[in-house]
Amino acid sequence: VELSLENLQPTISKHSDVLPKKHETSVNIENELEPILKTDIVKEKEVEINVAETKEEEHSLENLSNQLVKDFGEFDPTLELGNFKFPTFNLLKQYNESISVDPEELEANKDKIVETLKNYKIGIAEIKATVGPTITLYEIVPDAGIRISKIKNLEDDIALSLSALGIRIIAPIPGKGTIGIEVPNKKSTIVSMHSVISSKKFQESTMELPIALGKTISNETFVVDLAKMPHLLMAGATGQGKSVGLNAVLTSLLYKKHPAEVKFILVDPKKVELTLFNKIERHYLAKLPDVEEAIITDTTKVVHTLNSLCIEMDNRYDLLKSAMVRNIKEYNAKFKQRKLNPNDGHQFLPYIVLVIDEFADLIMTAGKEVETPIARLAQLARAIGIHLIVATQRPSVNVITGIIKANFPARIAFRVTSKIDSRTILDAGGADQLIGRGDLLYTAGNEINRIQCAFVDTPEVEKITDFIGSQKAYLEAYQLPEYIDDESGTSIDIDISDRDKLFKEAAEVIVTAQQGSASLLQRKLKLGYNRAGRLIDQLEAAGIVGGFEGSKARQVLVADFIALEQLLENEKNS
Repeated sequence: VELSLENLQPTISKHSDVLPKKHETSVNIENELEPILKTDIVKEKEVEINVAETKEEEHSLENLSNQLVKDFGEFDPTLELGNFKFPTFNLLKQYNESISVDPEELEANKDKIVETLKNYKIGIAEIKATVGPTITLYEIVPDAGIRISKIKNLEDDIALSLSALGIRIIAPIPGKGTIGIEVPNKKSTIVSMHSVISSKKFQESTMELPIALGKTISNETFVVDLAKMPHLLMAGATGQGKSVGLNAVLTSLLYKKHPAEVKFILVDPKKVELTLFNKIERHYLAKLPDVEEAIITDTTKVVHTLNSLCIEMDNRYDLLKSAMVRNIKEYNAKFKQRKLNPNDGHQFLPYIVLVIDEFADLIMTAGKEVETPIARLAQLARAIGIHLIVATQRPSVNVITGIIKANFPARIAFRVTSKIDSRTILDAGGADQLIGRGDLLYTAGNEINRIQCAFVDTPEVEKITDFIGSQKAYLEAYQLPEYIDDESGTSIDIDISDRDKLFKEAAEVIVTAQQGSASLLQRKLKLGYNRAGRLIDQLEAAGIVGGFEGSKARQVLVADFIALEQLLENEKNS
């Protein structure tokens, strides 16, 4: 069959017809879809949600405190004494403090130590010396296989060979792989208060209650925080530097803290050690209301002050509870930010430091009356800023009891006479090997540090207190809460209807004999001791006999029968 172009035309035309149709439909579909898609896009734009930024709702109190801070700034507790100037460095005496290292002395001591140890077949691999103000520390590395206890037992032999007192062996030195032998220098250097107070370490410290104690063996200033301790126990024999140590502690705080930030309660049974601080009474001291002397020397006032301090502690805990904070630092920060209303009883709380010199004397005269509130304060007072510093020269177990020791983790031991005394203070030996004159061991429950206490003399303390005392002060000393003593018997109030049937008879017996004792009633009225004791209480409440006077009979306040009848008649009528 012959194919011609005409014959093919219909197929071509059909084919060509189909193609455009496909093309058209595809175009049409596109055209039809376009408006749908456009409307969808429009709809999506309409549905879009603009999410507005929301701030957390602030409480009205927060708004108020923020506004107050904005208007007036943070509360400044130092504003009342805004022009107060801290004591200057030139009030403190400077000494020639350059530590002179005598090479001959070091070499001689080294040779003697090596020779003594060699005699006992102890070889030394290495020896190094660190010279301090009063002590030189020789660090030795023994040969392998040498027992440490063997070296420790040679303390007396080394002391004999060096002809020196107060040699102490530390085996091993904590944190180092060496054994330390502390040997006193032939020529010691005085560590002045000026050098430790003006040191960079003390001046730049951010501690709450920084105390510059003195200098370590490596001649570094040793600064500790009383707020972290939180209580300090000091002990040592007479004349070994306890009072100087107390003055160093107080001087450190006077150089660093404003009168609004810290208050002292000073207890001085000796009556002479802390009297210089009387001049700063209206700046730094706290006392009971209606008490003339801020420095406490009388035992009964000590008991009242300690109990008053317990009331202050309870009051402060109530304030912390209502402010919903856990310690004094958080509370004062909140108060400064004006988040606590003074109308609700809130106020800025200063730290209170209670200093007791000669604690043994207090325990002997007052006993449990002193021990109980001190134990209570030691257990609870740290969080609300009350800190205790207790000094005693007789560190026996009946003075420093288990309860007190458990709550005084920070301890300072000056030289003591025996190992037993050293163990009582530090729970370790060593204090009996100190050389005196401010040489001390300090522990805060972990390692023991040997420190030469900074020396501050009485004239220096006088200059500091004069400098502070001459400035503008508060109207009065910081007032502690009033404490009412519940003496046994004075507050007995017994209703007349509750009186014993034998009350009148007992009164007649007592008035006749003019002797107020329970044993007299037992004999005359044939009573048991308990009933006779109750009758005596009832007679005291009625004003017939006086208060309890220990082993002595009570005083009879009614002279005769006529006066007794008159008293009982007046009772009935009233």
